[in-house]
Amino acid sequence: MHTTSQPDPVRLEIFKNLYQFIAEQMGIVLQNTAASVNIKERLDFSCAIFDSAGLLVANAPHIPVHLGSMSESVRSLINNKGNTIKPGNVYLSNNPYNGGTHLPDVTAITPVFLNDNENTLGSSPLFYVAARGHQADIGGITPGSMPPHSTTVEEEGIIFDNFLLVEQGHFREAAVRELLLNHPYPARNPNQNIADFNAQIAANERGAQELRKMVSQYGLQTVQAYMKFVQDNAEESVRRAIDVLKDGSFIYEMDSGALIQVKVTINRENRSAIIDFTGTSEQLNSNFNAPKAVTQAAVLYVFRTLVEDSIPLNAGCLKPLEIIIPEGCMLNPIYPAAVVAGNVETSQTIVDALYGALGANAASQGTMNNFTFGNERYQYYETICGGSGAGANFDGTDAVQTHMTNSRLTDPEILETRYPVQVESFCLRLGSGGKGKYSGGNGVIRRIKFLEPMTANILSSHRRVSPFGLNGGEAGKVGRNWVQRQDGTQENLDSTATVEMRAGDVFAIATPGGGGFGAIAFKPSAPTTS
Repeated sequence: MHTTSQPDPVRLEIFKNLYQFIAEQMGIVLQNTAASVNIKERLDFSCAIFDSAGLLVANAPHIPVHLGSMSESVRSLINNKGNTIKPGNVYLSNNPYNGGTHLPDVTAITPVFLNDNENTLGSSPLFYVAARGHQADIGGITPGSMPPHSTTVEEEGIIFDNFLLVEQGHFREAAVRELLLNHPYPARNPNQNIADFNAQIAANERGAQELRKMVSQYGLQTVQAYMKFVQDNAEESVRRAIDVLKDGSFIYEMDSGALIQVKVTINRENRSAIIDFTGTSEQLNSNFNAPKAVTQAAVLYVFRTLVEDSIPLNAGCLKPLEIIIPEGCMLNPIYPAAVVAGNVETSQTIVDALYGALGANAASQGTMNNFTFGNERYQYYETICGGSGAGANFDGTDAVQTHMTNSRLTDPEILETRYPVQVESFCLRLGSGGKGKYSGGNGVIRRIKFLEPMTANILSSHRRVSPFGLNGGEAGKVGRNWVQRQDGTQENLDSTATVEMRAGDVFAIATPGGGGFGAIAFKPSAPTTS
């Protein structure tokens, strides 16, 4: 098939959708074959396809914090193992210092060769496919591997650094089991980890099959040419979005007192932007450090949301952006900094700070309200929705997952069947959204009753600092965490806490509302008649 240096507009649309369709197919296989509630029910996973250089081509609309950072994992694999990669190999990676986000997010990466027998010396993969899934437990000091008070990455669980999971078609179960168990804080349920890894391998296999099918239908030259065209198209879309932006800066404080500072400088001639995080707090002793890949994912997400066209999020979106993140600050930490909350909490603060700098919309709840509980038998993790921020011509939304997360909440029937807990109540938190010409969305109140003793953890933000309003809009209400003991006593908790729950105790979480946008017009009250 003949390809030109210019894409055919109709064919560009077809390929754009085809690449995205492949990633969606991978997601369906992963959901259908996974064992854990976390992947099967909450859909805390992402699938994507990459070109031969490891650059993102297309993804399914899964979890934004995964998608903008996965390319770093694939490129790290190419740099580390480039000349030893063979057909039939699959690699596992979750190293936050090598493209990972936090340890529970484990990525399976499969190189795609045209046929699996192709093992001629020097032949290298034509594409890569990857599936990232949040493991319900990957070891660490608390069940669920989201410890509120970790100070080193070692305390958060097991690191896979381009680990060879499948060697030329052979699943290395003994080696992966050994890694999961041979650690100061080993994985609590290795059988479930292995079942989920197998589901990720199956998802990647589907992606590889679909790519080969595409090559046999259209020819390799065309498929590779359109991968580049799809990236170029995304680049141009982001440049168009930049054309209407103005310079701006913003400083956003977190509950701990840490500051995220960002300055956006628009270059009109080049149609490019510099996003500079100089002035942000140094690396923290807590686990709110965000690996560089997470910071990049947050920037990519914001600029993708400013694009009106329907484009897949991909490497092209990053081309017009120069991102400056000083090494050793909390957005580009140095090993062995703890990072488990950087991925889930700090990423949200980065997004809101960028929207603040661009004057685009008020802050959303700015937290995932990460709630984990478990013991040696059970481990569970969920993120809880809240209010989204209002913008220049829209109200915020009540009870929605915002920005860097996009996962579901487990159905109460499934949660109560699989775990010894009850959802006592789950309702809107009326009046928690900031008022304005356009009002912020409301948060929720979620109460979980424990039927047997377990350790529960909350990792959250905006319990002290309110989600900001813009242009005269009010701030959203801060969230709250507390435990209601069976004897009626109440214990108020901080943004981050670990609590031993006994049978009959209730863990309650009130999530923040979004900020309002624009001042409310003053209406003089009508005169009263006596």
